[in-house]
Amino acid sequence: MIRRLLIANRGEIAIRVARTAHEMGIAALGIYSTADERACHVRAMDEARCIGPALARDSYLNIEAVLGAARAMGADAVHPGYGFLSERADFARAVLDAGLIFVGPSPEAMAAMGSKIEAKQKARAADVPVIPGYDGAAQDLATLRARAEEIGFPLLIKASAGGGGRGMRVVDSIGEFDEALDAAKREALAAFGDESVLLERYLRSPRHIEFQILGDSYGNIVHFGERECSIQRRHQKVVEEAPSTVVSPELRAQMGEAALRAARSVGYSNAGTAEFMLDSDDSFYFLEMNARLQVEHPITEFVYGLDLVEWQIRVASGERLPFSQEQIQPRGAAIEVRICAEDPSMQMLPSTGTIDRWEVPHPWEARVDSGVALGSEVTLHYDSLLAKLIVAAPTREEAVRRLQHALDRTHIGGLRTNLPLLRWIAQDEAFARGDTTTSFLAERLDESRFARAAFPREVQILALAAMLRDGALPWRIAGIALPVALARGDARATLRIDRSPAGAIVHGDLTGPLRIIGNGATMHAAVGDIEAHGRVRRGDCGYAILWEGIEYEVGLAPAPEVESAGGIGDERSGAIRAPMPGKILRVAVAPGDRVEARTLLVVLEAMKMEHRIEAPGGGTVAAVHAREGATVAGGTTLVELEA
Repeated sequence: MIRRLLIANRGEIAIRVARTAHEMGIAALGIYSTADERACHVRAMDEARCIGPALARDSYLNIEAVLGAARAMGADAVHPGYGFLSERADFARAVLDAGLIFVGPSPEAMAAMGSKIEAKQKARAADVPVIPGYDGAAQDLATLRARAEEIGFPLLIKASAGGGGRGMRVVDSIGEFDEALDAAKREALAAFGDESVLLERYLRSPRHIEFQILGDSYGNIVHFGERECSIQRRHQKVVEEAPSTVVSPELRAQMGEAALRAARSVGYSNAGTAEFMLDSDDSFYFLEMNARLQVEHPITEFVYGLDLVEWQIRVASGERLPFSQEQIQPRGAAIEVRICAEDPSMQMLPSTGTIDRWEVPHPWEARVDSGVALGSEVTLHYDSLLAKLIVAAPTREEAVRRLQHALDRTHIGGLRTNLPLLRWIAQDEAFARGDTTTSFLAERLDESRFARAAFPREVQILALAAMLRDGALPWRIAGIALPVALARGDARATLRIDRSPAGAIVHGDLTGPLRIIGNGATMHAAVGDIEAHGRVRRGDCGYAILWEGIEYEVGLAPAPEVESAGGIGDERSGAIRAPMPGKILRVAVAPGDRVEARTLLVVLEAMKMEHRIEAPGGGTVAAVHAREGATVAGGTTLVELEA
């Protein structure tokens, strides 16, 4: 049995693997970069070594540095987690060559399945259906353009060497192809060290279904059913659940057997995941095999009652699987959401900061696998994932209710997170029905609801009701209705309140008596005929109001005596600013260039993703301050436009 396990990763997955290692009596050994010296995963280890500077290529992706730490700490095995080196066959081979146990599949299986191109070829040979596309070795522009036209549009360009939404672009016409290909190749090279891509016909609204497999070194291999991961943004999973609402026992058997055929074709052992697209007619297509543990593995653990990390370690130690496929049956339902440092008011761009508030549900309410805590600093060096929140219940309906409750009890301060998006999803009627496809967010979500300028009247009513309840509203003087300015982020709402011992009357965009109808855990209030229901609690600067899944921080601002004239803001002055800290990858314009709305100005890289900075409208480039290769702070002026 393994005695000292090096966990070649960081964040929540490193902590999660360490927890199981400790339960098995195994010492957990960690690594960290200079940026992670005070990170939570370092404190979770029995021993840890610094392996290099903040840049991943110089630390977490540096095979020699990782193996040097393993030797220095006396490790006898290495667990790669997910991301970083977890799907690198050369890393697995280097671990074995160093005389250590690799907790994962063989280097040969990883090489075969780690390449999406070779994986599709193997799957096709094993009679597993695949999406029409191109996965050939020729990667020159002329070949890829010709193949794209043969396959037809819409088309998906996908990095061959990795996943997580990086190196992926959807292309609707040949005119968009060259630029999308360049971006996908750059992103793939930066994330995986390999710019090769494959092309696939893009299915607009399928479901994303994946199967968890587990094999030992004696040829035994089983699957633990499906996980549905259809709710995605920018090809990155947001919500996962098991089992799927649309996979019948018969379809589960068919897809599971296809997953096992794909795995057997490369002699697969240890944990892995076969990913499929499921169309509305129950036809399914193999996408890829992830030769590692998945982020969403906890939902399978809940539904099938096992610890997948424990079985990874046992299989790597030479144990046989003690169960047959017939013995494996799902029980109940589980849902996972990914809490990320992303700003909903800025189209989910990465957010950074120091966490000054960290409130999560009790362990008996939800499982929270976290890589951060109160006081943690979140930077742009690594992935934006902060934590995973997982709920389980005997039925999906109950699991959804538990998810709603758990998200209501989760509050993170010091930086922007995607909690508003997750709360909205949890409350959505289509999600409650299980009516989800990969186009769920694109079709149902109006992202303007997350804008900092958004200030719904219902939220104003709840804020006024809380202030009336707490005696925070002004009283009228000499019969004059006093102005009250509510502030929510960049938004203001100025009303006049006529308050007396009999109550309060609101004048302005909201007009009528202010009534508190219910004042329990959920407040129910109204102004005139507009009613509002929501949770209200005291916040740092006023009140935190949870309404329709979104939390609004609302306070009182200085009340103006007269309407003020609008000043000239950035949009009118023409300063195009960086929406977040990052590295300038490309400057697409020069002074004097004419641009139209949505013309590409700059490509900014942050948290391993490329972000297009586009012109908000037509004009002429007056000045370019951005320089390729430069690192900029959020708010830095990149380009100046003039009408």
